[in-house]
Amino acid sequence: MTAPTNETRLTLRARTAVDLMTTNPISVRDNVMVANAVALLTRKGFHAAPVIDESGQPVGVLSSTDILIHDRARSEAGSTGPDDAPVRDLMTPAVFSVPADTSVHRVISDMVALNVHQLYVVDSANVLVGVVTALDVLRKLGE
Repeated sequence: MTAPTNETRLTLRARTAVDLMTTNPISVRDNVMVANAVALLTRKGFHAAPVIDESGQPVGVLSSTDILIHDRARSEAGSTGPDDAPVRDLMTPAVFSVPADTSVHRVISDMVALNVHQLYVVDSANVLVGVVTALDVLRKLGE
């Protein structure tokens, strides 16, 4: 005999990426020096941040892995001076983003298909306006 269950069905209370996203995500300009970006990521406790150009459009992602690879290459090259490389020289030049009006079903399916924990949200001019993380999706379940 099977024990009775108290199954609760969770419902996602959002329709579009805008309903899920965290607005105004912390980002790094592509011309910022690596040392300044590292300080920002460390202060915020982030492992990655979107990189934007002067118009606010995402052009890449700077991750702790990118920084470690860069630091190792500098070390192997014998570089001991200040790190004056701009972020654009070491960022990953791929940005997984969705338009603000993308359905939540598409946002979630993209995150799963791309095997990522976050997607960046852009407006009609391709300017970064938000980020949807897996935690954002979970927060909207059952609200």
